[in-house]
Amino acid sequence: MTEQAETWDRDLENLFTSIGHHFGRVEPRRRMRDYVRALLAPVARKNSWQLAEHAGHSTPDGLQHLLSRARWNPDDIRDDLQSYVAEHLGRPDGVLIIDDTGFLKKGTTSAGVQRQYSGTAGRTENCQIGVFAAYASTAGRALVDRELYLPRSWTDDRDRCRAAKIPDQREFATKNTLAGAIVRRTLASPLPVTWVTADAAYGQDNCFRRMLETSGVGYVLAVPKSQFSLAGPRLDAVFEQDPDQAWERRSCGVGAKGQREYDWAAVQLRPVAEYDHQDGVLIRRRWALARRSLSRPDEIAYYLGYAPLDVDVDELVRVAGARWAIEECFQAAKNECGLDEYEVRRYVGWYRHITLAMLAHAFLAAMTAQAAEKGGPPVWMLRSSSSQWLKCGGSWQLMHLDNTASALTR
Repeated sequence: MTEQAETWDRDLENLFTSIGHHFGRVEPRRRMRDYVRALLAPVARKNSWQLAEHAGHSTPDGLQHLLSRARWNPDDIRDDLQSYVAEHLGRPDGVLIIDDTGFLKKGTTSAGVQRQYSGTAGRTENCQIGVFAAYASTAGRALVDRELYLPRSWTDDRDRCRAAKIPDQREFATKNTLAGAIVRRTLASPLPVTWVTADAAYGQDNCFRRMLETSGVGYVLAVPKSQFSLAGPRLDAVFEQDPDQAWERRSCGVGAKGQREYDWAAVQLRPVAEYDHQDGVLIRRRWALARRSLSRPDEIAYYLGYAPLDVDVDELVRVAGARWAIEECFQAAKNECGLDEYEVRRYVGWYRHITLAMLAHAFLAAMTAQAAEKGGPPVWMLRSSSSQWLKCGGSWQLMHLDNTASALTR
């Protein structure tokens, strides 16, 4: 176990080295290392004071300077993060998952904050909303992109924007517009993305679906039951007349309690011919899918799909089930890497903290994939002040490795 922990520490240093040139001066490079290590550490609450204390700083001034005034572009780190995830988790079956999450905040000065609905809280709260993308494959999952949603109450008040250091060129954009920008960036990255999936807030948007189709990527998107299919009727009406034999029990992936099984029905819609500059004409098909709960048959969820002709229903079901991976990413990044425990109020500070927290989470995902590839038993790490406990199988071992990563998420 000592050898494995030392390997993780070396891999973390290699990651820091690969992105260090984006920081220019040695001071911000060192502070970036300290910040990410502290995000990975057994810190009870990852605010600036406790992170600084863990890093051995007498005050949080240096870490606050890293997030607010130091010269570095978080988009450069995001691009390297995507390359890192592609290297460690990239697989031909890769799925890009779009969703948003809320960050509860007090006051009115944090960039983008207002009373708005937060799916995280399940109600309207004073919060910021971030639109995120996660990448999921058979190797693992990690967050790979992010955008801060700015309501009109902000973009229509340029003085307020300038006070929060929001660039003048940043205008109002819906969450779906931000999601579209994220998808286009990711498709241009080294990440091998075959599919895109998202919930109904994004799936019901015709422009979003058409953007995916013109980008040549397949999708399985949740939609409301009132969505109209290309055949004409609403989706719930399409499946209402289906006989019982039209529903087949399928698993859409493994969950915390085992296989997530539902009854599924699928209807093929008309094929679509699109020209590809390399391979000529590609024929793809649109689908409508319905997912029925086993315990509550009246609960039915609906999807629209777009895929090559040789894709079967089992693959569409797999992609639909992959959407839950982003919820697991949010939970792990918040619990283990302080994604939601920032104290910054300005626009640039939000992007910097969120990006570094995503980097920490991606490292954990990569180390988890690395351990799985070696065929060893599951590894978890618990934390205690200056030491770390590792569990391998049923045996606990104490590791005095303060500088190594502090948690592996499965």
